[in-house]
Amino acid sequence: MRLCELREKEVINVCDCKRLGCIVDVEIDICEGRVEAIVIPGPGKICGFLGTDGEYVIPWHCIKKIGPDIILVEIREEKFLQKY
Repeated sequence: MRLCELREKEVINVCDCKRLGCIVDVEIDICEGRVEAIVIPGPGKICGFLGTDGEYVIPWHCIKKIGPDIILVEIREEKFLQKY
């Protein structure tokens, strides 16, 4: 699967069935040659408007299933939300 194909899929947290958004970046371990995490923009500052003030960095092992349209992850949002 290519990165451009991953970026088209919506990420959903199976713990609360919340839509997190779409992948904007990935973290890669260049020494090992593997994907370490996916990066998704965090929630908006004011009701989803005016950009974001953080991002979700979700480790690859938290991905439960990659389907044709969505990616299912199992996370506690507060643990993986990194503020700027």
